[in-house]
Amino acid sequence: MSARLDPSRRGWLLYALTTVVLWGVWGALSGLSAQHGFPDTLVYCVWALTLIPPAVFVLWRNGRALDTTPRAIGYGMTIGLLGAGGQMILFHTLTIGPAYFVFPIVSLSPVITIALSFLLLRERTGWLGAAGIALALLALPLFDLSFGQGGTRGGLGWFALSLLIMLAWGLQAYFIKRANDSVGAESIFFYMMLGAVLLMPAAWAMTDRTEPVNLGLDGPWMAAGIQILNAIGALALVYAFRYGKAIVVAPLTNAGAPLITAILSLLFAGVVPGPLKIAGLILALAASLLMVLEPEREPPPRTP
Repeated sequence: MSARLDPSRRGWLLYALTTVVLWGVWGALSGLSAQHGFPDTLVYCVWALTLIPPAVFVLWRNGRALDTTPRAIGYGMTIGLLGAGGQMILFHTLTIGPAYFVFPIVSLSPVITIALSFLLLRERTGWLGAAGIALALLALPLFDLSFGQGGTRGGLGWFALSLLIMLAWGLQAYFIKRANDSVGAESIFFYMMLGAVLLMPAAWAMTDRTEPVNLGLDGPWMAAGIQILNAIGALALVYAFRYGKAIVVAPLTNAGAPLITAILSLLFAGVVPGPLKIAGLILALAASLLMVLEPEREPPPRTP
């Protein structure tokens, strides 16, 4: 039996918990850079650059060549651009909306994945998964019925942007599931990095150059220190998937990190949300927990 499937290799849990902690702290700190005068568009550029070392390291450490088949490139770039596009929107969203609401909404992205898997992959979920989806649909309107009006610089509000991120990352997870049988994890991660880097010129062009940019220690250097948490967490996630079961690793990291972010952000902000938004937060976290507890089911056999 390979090391990847050996149940005695319990190191996956340490890797998964490392991802949960690093991504949870990263989420709570992500908005600080823009608050200190370093634009969210440039934060995106810094984040994309921090992904390069883990991507190269994963390929080198496993001694594998990059998969350059059309299938791998097609799946990889789709996955990479969906993830990077959602990340670009996220950095802006965190400058106009509270992280303790943004991340729980984003954590409901499995709703999209489950729906697509149900319709296109013929996968089925049990009553726990169905209850989680129902709670998620109940939670979303409670966060901001005005769709963030009054708290933005025009355009879409933080609530609508959070929904876009949820959609992008839900689609990304679906395509990762589709690609998993034919493309190696190392190549998928490399293309995720490449997608992020390819969007850097767009982020650079979107930067408002009429405003002063903080280039001090609390500017790009603080941004790099925060974003490296994301990069190291992503690297730890690769090894968590290598030594652990995806049906455990993926839900654990998806629900655990936003929970830590929500708690830390509430502590940092020192505010108490209104009763409806507290209810939305509780419902969203409960929905994520139910989707974690739902075991993966095999799709029904296809008829010839």
